[in-house]
Amino acid sequence: MKKTNVLATILKLVFLVIFNLLFFVLGGFEHNTSVWMSYGFIHFAYLTLLITPCLTRSGKSKAVFGLSLYAVSVAYFVIQFIVGMVFIYLAPKEYNLALLVQLCTAGVFFIAFISNMIANEHSANAEKKRAPQIAYIKNASAKLKTLLETISDKEAKKRVEKVYDALYSSPVKSYPDLLEKEELIFASVNDLERAVKAAENTECIISLTNSLLSAISERNNLLKTLN
Repeated sequence: MKKTNVLATILKLVFLVIFNLLFFVLGGFEHNTSVWMSYGFIHFAYLTLLITPCLTRSGKSKAVFGLSLYAVSVAYFVIQFIVGMVFIYLAPKEYNLALLVQLCTAGVFFIAFISNMIANEHSANAEKKRAPQIAYIKNASAKLKTLLETISDKEAKKRVEKVYDALYSSPVKSYPDLLEKEELIFASVNDLERAVKAAENTECIISLTNSLLSAISERNNLLKTLN
């Protein structure tokens, strides 16, 4: 085990060790049901804090996802600790009130925590879907940018630059209905690349760029109707 992992584990145990030492040294081992119940709820709240990283959805925005879940876990732990310590100090003989209050606190925590997890899942799935959409723009634009460096004819280069600008400035957002159109655009970019590398005549290259400009425009207009 790495030294950092050992130190992290020790850090996590500090609260439990100190809390339990104070609890048993100051209060002894004889307690009524409401006190033991509060003792258990405090430990449960701290446990949720420790396992929060394991419940955080992975992805590029994992830090953001984890922050929102941590905020809920920390809030629950702080509130539960205060409520639990009040009941431990008062030590009421009847446990009904202690159980009701701490169950309600736990219930609110679960609602908030699970709601955040669901929201994170939606965000992560949207991020995952967006990745290939961004890749479509980036890959096609990268191909065109490389082509510009190999074209010597001024008119052909001007037309390819226009296609590059149109594609680069296109919205990355997409829908399944646009997939066929986007695949056609990418295939046309490949055709243009082959034409340039094969040193075909300028008219052929200009014709391909005109088709691409038309396809990009149609794709972007269709996207507007779907938004």
